[in-house]
Amino acid sequence: MKRVFDFTVSLLLIIILSPLFLLISLIILIDAGCPVIFRQYRVGKDNKLFYIYKFRTMKNNTRNAAKCELEESESCITASGRLLRKTSLDEMPQLFNVLRGDMSFVGPRPLIPEEKEIRALRKEYNVYSVRPGITGLAQVNGRDKLSIEEKALFDKEYIDKQSLWLDFKILLKTVSVVLKRENISEGGEADNKRRP
Repeated sequence: MKRVFDFTVSLLLIIILSPLFLLISLIILIDAGCPVIFRQYRVGKDNKLFYIYKFRTMKNNTRNAAKCELEESESCITASGRLLRKTSLDEMPQLFNVLRGDMSFVGPRPLIPEEKEIRALRKEYNVYSVRPGITGLAQVNGRDKLSIEEKALFDKEYIDKQSLWLDFKILLKTVSVVLKRENISEGGEADNKRRP
């Protein structure tokens, strides 16, 4: 049922939002050049790697690191990228990941392979038994303000309690969090670092 929802809704949104896809692509091209789409290996279901797609918000040749570890991120973000990241519009191409079955609308956010500590916790908590999501329980309960341990515990809670009703509540709360621009931090900010 969840996969049917993901496929149907992602396809409809891609069609409906195609003019916005085109507009954002043109803005990135004018502001920062090619490529428009950024792709990066992430850890997915069953601990397997897949390419995640986003609108490019950082300068070319920025080093590959988790946002919380990229202390120079502020100087790496493009002019158009600042707006895209604040509004979360940079995440739109992940609709294609959902359509393909790499991701779901709701699930634990996919990590980059280098995030070894939280990957180990997720493995322990059986988080890789589900598809990663565009949004998740951690994203609506603190997002960038959470420590590694707190994120992993929210991931575990989602695995233990997962249901369509929980997914619906997370999606509704995501709209509120995005509109209010809550709990967004860039690398190097004090409250984005791991807390004791």
